[in-house]
Amino acid sequence: MLLFAEEQSCSSEKAKSVLFGFLPILTWLPSYPVKEYLFGDIVSGISTGVMQLPQVISLMIGGVAVREAPDTMFAVNGTNASLVVDFQARDARRVEVVVALTTLVGIIQFVLGLLRFGFLAIYLTEPLVRGFTTAAAVHVSVSQIKYLLGVHIPRFNGPLSVVYSLDAVFRNIASTNLITLIIGLVCTVFLYFIKDLNERFKKKLPVPIPGEIIVVIVSTGISYGMVMSENYGVEVVGKIPTGLLPPKIPDFSVFPNLLADAFAIAVVGFSIAISLAKIFALKHGYSVDGNQELIALGLCNFTSSFFHTFAVTASMSRSLVQESTGGHTEIAGFLASILVLLVVVAIGFVFQPLPTTVLAAIIMVNLLGMFKQMKDIPALWRTSKIELAIWLVSFFASVLLGLDYGLVVAMSFAIITVIYRTQCPKNALLGQIPDTGLYFDVDEYEEAEECSGVKIFQSNTSIYFANSDLYVSALKEKTGIDPAQLVTSRNSQLKYAKRDTGKKAANHCTPVKKTSVVLLDVEMGVTHQVVAGPKKPMDHVYTNGQITENQTESESEDEFFLQRLTPVHTIILDFTPVNFIDSVGAKTIKSVIKEFATVDVKVVLAGCSRTLLSDLRTLKFFCEPVTPDLVFPTIHDAVLHCKRSRDVPVRPDVQ
Repeated sequence: MLLFAEEQSCSSEKAKSVLFGFLPILTWLPSYPVKEYLFGDIVSGISTGVMQLPQVISLMIGGVAVREAPDTMFAVNGTNASLVVDFQARDARRVEVVVALTTLVGIIQFVLGLLRFGFLAIYLTEPLVRGFTTAAAVHVSVSQIKYLLGVHIPRFNGPLSVVYSLDAVFRNIASTNLITLIIGLVCTVFLYFIKDLNERFKKKLPVPIPGEIIVVIVSTGISYGMVMSENYGVEVVGKIPTGLLPPKIPDFSVFPNLLADAFAIAVVGFSIAISLAKIFALKHGYSVDGNQELIALGLCNFTSSFFHTFAVTASMSRSLVQESTGGHTEIAGFLASILVLLVVVAIGFVFQPLPTTVLAAIIMVNLLGMFKQMKDIPALWRTSKIELAIWLVSFFASVLLGLDYGLVVAMSFAIITVIYRTQCPKNALLGQIPDTGLYFDVDEYEEAEECSGVKIFQSNTSIYFANSDLYVSALKEKTGIDPAQLVTSRNSQLKYAKRDTGKKAANHCTPVKKTSVVLLDVEMGVTHQVVAGPKKPMDHVYTNGQITENQTESESEDEFFLQRLTPVHTIILDFTPVNFIDSVGAKTIKSVIKEFATVDVKVVLAGCSRTLLSDLRTLKFFCEPVTPDLVFPTIHDAVLHCKRSRDVPVRPDVQ
């Protein structure tokens, strides 16, 4: 019975964990600090709700709706010449398309969340996000120019839509409605002034001055009183349906046409939401779960789509307002939603005379904060050229190709920069700080001294198929040791040695008895047979890495192989920065060990993590002539081991 009770308790705890994972509000709502947070959440909710009144629709969703339900599909009498459109039927169809799109977006986001695809957020670096959101501001601003000027041009979608839109505006700029332009400019100046006041006195004002709602109410009243739509040709919002439509099942027949767009919108919506969440999380010291964000967005979009809504995501401007006005929890967002709901249900019809140029002014002024992100360019130029490149690629790709394709290009480029950095890492030779076990770059630290006869090479990268050859090239360049060149030099020296030996043999025909034989390690790839001949005194002979005093020098050409070609007898590869290695990288390092052995230079590894060692064993790295005794836990351990070998100077004529 006790065992059963314990199992039941564990199951209960697991169920709670899963439930709280899907509904985090249950973890904090029961202990909500009413006195501390409620007033701030109320003020924040009202302020954010006021800003949400003049909402515009997403460009990507609008583009899909126009593509699937164009005006030509609803032309009266089926002709394009008169361009008489059944707007009621067109709008109804577009709503159906948007609802189906929202349903599909919700399903995709929810499934991605269940499949733990929230890791995609790690590829959304801050420069990418800021370049992307700045490009989004360009798209929205360009789309509002025609409303600000009062000109009639078609809507463009897809790549180069910004260019086509601007071209159409300039071609039709002569038809600008001056009254519309004046109203838009006045509203723009007023809103900019109000925003400046709110920013300067945000600590003294309990609630920001609602400039947007003031402009909407005043301009709506003036437009209604002066009948601007009929008397001055000012375009107005027109009929706004009030109330909530009854729930309806989406039109599943259009799903195949919307799948690609839905996936793009799902990813873009998640990207914007998680980017803003990460910004505020970093500022306020909490963590964000990308998978949870995907699930939340998916459920929100899927459920609301049955009530004729369109896909949602986070808003930078309103999120900043909610934070700056004292919002602490989701209660603020809930109150903002209630306020918007009341407007939709009760007083939406009041805003029918609202000039569209006023909405354009509100939108463009609110986007000024995003355009200030252009200041990132000089800052990144001074700090990181690679991050600047990410920002610029994200911006221009999103502006020219559209937000969906632009995001794909930007993320792909960001990944390419990671590959580039692994192929262009910082390479260094390390030296020891005297009387310590610390080793630093000898080019950066004056106190760091290279160990005699030992080179310590460090490359700040992992080793895999894309950079293994570059790693070897950097190793040879930094250490100044290229075994192939040294062997070529030795062969050249040997050629001259043979010639000299031949001349001496012609002059001295007396046969010489050869007595001694020396064999080097066959496994290391160096095998030479040496026979002794006539000798003469010599102070220093470099044989087998050992210095012998007052030995005699043999005239035999074979003894030339016993002379060390480089003063370095050991190279230590610092693998501390190496996070992983693949089969190509492992084979490359193994080849390096064999290659350097041909010139009597031992290569050892230091600082391998347990994971890396496990990978090396799996890749069968440790087999003759490479054995585990070539691996040391730290650089200092490797140095102490290598110092057992005596330091030998190089033969002067073989450098």
